[in-house]
Amino acid sequence: VNMDWVQFGLLIAAMGGMFQWLRTDITTNRVELSADRRDLLQILREIKEENKNFHGRLCALEERKKDK
Repeated sequence: VNMDWVQFGLLIAAMGGMFQWLRTDITTNRVELSADRRDLLQILREIKEENKNFHGRLCALEERKKDK
């Protein structure tokens, strides 16, 4: 009977350890995900700005072509 409680205690301790390990792993992933999201948003802003610049240059080329 005493051995059953020892095994039960070890099971609970192992489950607690795995739970704590997963919590720290999730927290680490959440921080990395946040940094990746910021990088992607910055890339999207740069692409949007480049599209605006390209559209402006294209319109200028069309105007020059129309004037000739």
